[in-house]
Amino acid sequence: MDSNDREPSDEAAPAPPRAPGIAGLSTPYRVVAALALGAVAVAACAHLAFVFLHVAPSNTVSKRHAKTIDGWIYPEFEQNWKLFAPNPLQQNIAVQVRAQVRTPGGELATTDWRDLSAEDGAAIRHSPLPSHTRQNELRRAWDFFTGSHDDQNEPTGERGALSEEYLRRIALDRLLPDHRGGHILRVQLRSATTAVAAPEWTTETTDTETYFRELPWWTV
Repeated sequence: MDSNDREPSDEAAPAPPRAPGIAGLSTPYRVVAALALGAVAVAACAHLAFVFLHVAPSNTVSKRHAKTIDGWIYPEFEQNWKLFAPNPLQQNIAVQVRAQVRTPGGELATTDWRDLSAEDGAAIRHSPLPSHTRQNELRRAWDFFTGSHDDQNEPTGERGALSEEYLRRIALDRLLPDHRGGHILRVQLRSATTAVAAPEWTTETTDTETYFRELPWWTV
């Protein structure tokens, strides 16, 4: 029998390979994926525009939309030039917190001071991939607060209330997961500032006593 006279095979032909990526999806899923990518692209462009207007020299657009820009940037996306500061910090500043709680028995109790900065330092020390949050969140929140308040802890501008809310939110976020002493009613924060001692080879003297700055109690 000639090879051309053979019966056709019953085996089905293999399906064509699917196109990679979005092209391999069905039409409804391609539409959803395209819309999602478009939304991400628009959000990324808007964020870059806000950051650019925040760090750029003052201009007509940034002045007209200053409130909108500040509302987006502060406090999570704040930009600054402190990396290039001519006078590096010469103090160790630790942020501490304590809470007033109502115990299961109905009594009011005040916890001991908890050193949040020390906990952050211990979490990143000797870590090959230290957490960006542990390095900067608390430190920047405290800088944000002190930069928008006077020495009597009174706000000096519109960002004062925002900085208080941000700092209180961080304190509660640190306290609640490990807190078992009762229901938290109020929190109080303070800073412990200690100057870095002068090197041994210099005749300069430095006051290395620790000074505290206590904030008022904040109701949760």
